[in-house]
Amino acid sequence: MAERAYRVPTPEQSVEQLVGMLDLEALPAGDTTEDRFLAPVFEQAFWRVFGGQVLAQATTAAMQTVDPSRPVHSVHGYFLRPGDATKPIELRVERLRDGGSFSARRSQAYQDGKPILSMIASFQEPAAGPNHQHMPTSAVPDPEELASPQELVGHVDHPVMQEWGRGRPFEIRHIDRPLYLEPDRDRRPTSAVWLRTKAPLPDDPNIHRAAILYASDYTLLEPVLRQHGQYWARPGLKVASLDHAFWWHRHARADEWLLYIQDSPSAQNSRGLGTGSIYTREGQLVATVAQEGMIRTPQGLKPKIKESVQKRRIGSKVQRELNQKYNSAWRSRYLG
Repeated sequence: MAERAYRVPTPEQSVEQLVGMLDLEALPAGDTTEDRFLAPVFEQAFWRVFGGQVLAQATTAAMQTVDPSRPVHSVHGYFLRPGDATKPIELRVERLRDGGSFSARRSQAYQDGKPILSMIASFQEPAAGPNHQHMPTSAVPDPEELASPQELVGHVDHPVMQEWGRGRPFEIRHIDRPLYLEPDRDRRPTSAVWLRTKAPLPDDPNIHRAAILYASDYTLLEPVLRQHGQYWARPGLKVASLDHAFWWHRHARADEWLLYIQDSPSAQNSRGLGTGSIYTREGQLVATVAQEGMIRTPQGLKPKIKESVQKRRIGSKVQRELNQKYNSAWRSRYLG
């Protein structure tokens, strides 16, 4: 396939793409008892489907087969193959159970007849019962004090950095030193960000649930990278999500600031585990997340040479200025 240039969307266009990808087309059942849907894709710098996208689409498909009185409360999924961002995704939903209070669905995503994601979602009719939550620390900078992605990497003339800096539907404000272009010398298995969509979303609560699930895949492996002196643009680094678990606790809007605190309890055998908690700005616990990912670090001389060339090409003046400007905020401690 001939290489295609990535066109950076405007903030409004990126949010329109987010909402549009959740607008699924119902397909005839054919010779199967499953519910079938067609999910759109959109341009991405890697020309691979972002894991959070297919997870959100598979969950949205499952939502459409359950009575609206039963919101989704958890999903557990496995990423089986990389998705091609030039081809639509077929979604198939199996109705596993509809009990007195809970419903369960198996949702799978396919391209070229092969599964790229397999997951199970659970839904529950709201009920009275015990209610408590873990409280977040207040020792974090406000999002307005932190650098925007455009300021961090918008100056880098590379399609992936342009997508991360300008083309994502979510605004991400890093509370720790960002790991786009350089490692954090203060190694520790923690990370935190503020995030929200770049434009308002419709009021449909399922869109907000799916959007938060989508965004939860952005940074969940960063605690592993930070602990081991890695960064996203390092030549030879290979990172891929293997699975994803998400529990919704309380409703929140994805177009209002959310605090996403993450850590990594373990890494081994080229796999790292990330866990996270998502809070509203007022401190309500919205969701808990867990993900294991494959992380293979660069080996040998060739990646080191490429890294040296890359650093000279990108330049360090802008990075030094950013480090100086946000150093006090990026040194915050929020997990004790």
